[in-house]
Amino acid sequence: MPPAIPEPTRPGAALELLVHGVGGTTPELMLDDPRTVRVTGDETAAIYRRTVDQYAEEDPERFADGRPVPEAYCWCNLTSGNGARALWLLLLPFMVVNLAHWMRPPAARQAATVRLYGVLVRLVALTLTVLLTAAACEVALDLTAWQCAGSARCAGDRSWLGFMSAAQGGWWSQPGRRLALAAVVPAALVGLLWYLSNRTWSAYEAQRPPRGDMDGDGVPGNGPRPVLGRPGFWYGRRLVARLRAAHTAAGFLTVAAAVAGATARYDRHAAGTGREVLGWALEGALLLGGVVVVWVVCRRGRSEKRLDNRLDRAVVTWLPGASIALLVLAVLYAGWSRPTWRSAGTLPGDTTFSVIALAQGALVLALAAVALRLYRRAPHTRTVLRGLGGPAVAMLACALGSVMSGGVAQRVADWLDGPATPGTGGEPIGPPVLLSWQASVIPVLLVLLLVPAAVLALRTALTARRLAPVVEAEYEGERPDPVRTRRIAATRARAALTDAAPGVVGIVAGATLLLGAAALVGAWTAETVPGKAFEGGHPFVESAAEAAQALGSWLIGFGFILFVTWGRRAYKDASARRTIGILWDVGTFWPRAAHPFAPPCYAERAVPDLTWRMSSWTRRTGGRLVISGHSQGSVLAAAAVWQLPAATRRRVALLTYGSPLERLYGRWFPAYFGPRPLASLHRELHCWRNLWRRTDPIGGPVNVPAEGDKPEVDHRALRDPVVYGRTQEHPLPEPILGHGDYQADPVFAKERTVLLDRLPPALPLPAPVPVPEQRTEEGPPGGADAADPAGAAGDAQGSSGRSSG
Repeated sequence: MPPAIPEPTRPGAALELLVHGVGGTTPELMLDDPRTVRVTGDETAAIYRRTVDQYAEEDPERFADGRPVPEAYCWCNLTSGNGARALWLLLLPFMVVNLAHWMRPPAARQAATVRLYGVLVRLVALTLTVLLTAAACEVALDLTAWQCAGSARCAGDRSWLGFMSAAQGGWWSQPGRRLALAAVVPAALVGLLWYLSNRTWSAYEAQRPPRGDMDGDGVPGNGPRPVLGRPGFWYGRRLVARLRAAHTAAGFLTVAAAVAGATARYDRHAAGTGREVLGWALEGALLLGGVVVVWVVCRRGRSEKRLDNRLDRAVVTWLPGASIALLVLAVLYAGWSRPTWRSAGTLPGDTTFSVIALAQGALVLALAAVALRLYRRAPHTRTVLRGLGGPAVAMLACALGSVMSGGVAQRVADWLDGPATPGTGGEPIGPPVLLSWQASVIPVLLVLLLVPAAVLALRTALTARRLAPVVEAEYEGERPDPVRTRRIAATRARAALTDAAPGVVGIVAGATLLLGAAALVGAWTAETVPGKAFEGGHPFVESAAEAAQALGSWLIGFGFILFVTWGRRAYKDASARRTIGILWDVGTFWPRAAHPFAPPCYAERAVPDLTWRMSSWTRRTGGRLVISGHSQGSVLAAAAVWQLPAATRRRVALLTYGSPLERLYGRWFPAYFGPRPLASLHRELHCWRNLWRRTDPIGGPVNVPAEGDKPEVDHRALRDPVVYGRTQEHPLPEPILGHGDYQADPVFAKERTVLLDRLPPALPLPAPVPVPEQRTEEGPPGGADAADPAGAAGDAQGSSGRSSG
């Protein structure tokens, strides 16, 4: 057998993997060429090249000048692909509370405190599921089936409710049967959320990372990896399945409790009936089911140190099944004939919503105490709200849930009540008193927000005036133009508003907590709506209470209608769909760790995609690779580099621009993108460079200093605009680019070249497997496929557009 002749090394093989930011774009714009071809991926997320570069690795001369071959990774369809996903906007409270899980301060040997933080966030998320289901029960069971169908006036005005009307005396006219029928609506809502959560997991998040189950880089003695580099970080199948089962069960148990609770209360007051025992037994079973749900939510958190493919079959299968069985029993129990039962007043919605509000307030306060404990062990000035960012965001999630729940109840009550005034007692149809009190504090909250808004506006104007001479000094030698200077200075001042967001969030969260507590106390003590609670007092106070109640009721209903309108518009309007997609680009980066019904995490698909591509390309070609990420794409790029094995990571350079890695993620998520994780990433990478502008409202410096032979990551601030006035090279005024078009700056190409030059040279490819000397019909002996089977297979897959990269 003749000795194997190794294939020559492809000199200078280099690749630039481009990752776009929020809002999405097209591969044609990213590659600056109308002729592109999909190399690998599908219609959801894929990698593209220019048509002329499709087989660039087979042509070494293309790398002779040192320029890399550009590739574009387009992931925008993961978040804003079709109109149906715009309805994810209705899941906003779930998404916000999921963010609170990732906002904990860094932990220094405080594993028990970290677990407690996660448990509290998951419990807050569970209350949001119960709140949404209770709101659906309030609309379907209380307002429609109990109050309206039990009122001759309300049911008479709506023919579609005639078969349920108590005045007609039909089979469905009994209150228990009306409640049993109306329970279909909230139960269907819970089933829809369960279906969407399961479907989106299968479509977006069930992507395994390229590494195995070993911690670290698979080499003994390496020590633990940073959190974002752990094998199981982007694969939370087990926890999502457990939480999905628990929240689904909680929703069905809430519906069952609403149906069985009203029926059991009647049976307890009925004389000599054996159904009283059945009612007690059913309520006891529902209580036991609730305890099991809470235990499941608290029992287990995320497992990130290894790729956990196991499922808790007993929990995932039996818990939702048992809750459905209890719901069926509650429906059958309520449907039992009770000819003497009459519906009057309202169902005890006040008690339900009051308990939920009280539980949410207590959990948020406990979460704040735990977050402060974590922060004091590892304080840092850049952490938002001194570690209270997570509790503040959790409070906002509860407020959003209350607004949406109250908005639905208020609008349905107004629609059913017709010309009457909801909540005035007697026959008019009205929602629970607590919802009216919560609505009445919304105008007060808006008035309080006028103060920080005015302060920020004044500070921005003063900052713009102060920056004017600074701008002119940076463009030394240019002829001053006051209009141009003011425009640049104003852009810089507005870009700095991003750094004021933590203070605004803290003010809103604190005011919401205090006003929510005041609304809860008012509803408990007055037991009537605010407009009637202050009757007979001072005329000004009475008028203010009535005005606040009316305005708040209108605002809370308008807020919910606005959510629905945005979703409807996004379904028809591509530009609006892209705008809403930007919200998800920022909010759904993190895995579903607290709420399983939150919109799906696109990073659980995008990060494995990028990691697989970088690993396979460097292994197949031995070449140099620079991953180039803009805005949110820089966060995806950093997360993907963290997942690379050590040998691959040493052959990869990172170029970030317009990056929120430190300015937003480092401040709001310090445990994952704080100073220590970013410094660790700098040490592990061969080279990293970050470009930023002072006019950029999103991106900024990453503040990672030089270490050893590694230079500082941040480039000095780029000029924006590149040219102040008109020149021979730029006869027309150059635009202020802000957050976009970093490639237009000459510094971009220069820094990319520097990064490639600092990477080690291309490695020789492995020797081919010896092939016997025989000719076949498929081709000559020792052909290209025989010499490099991995490369040929990879290129063939790439040309077909179906390879996993």
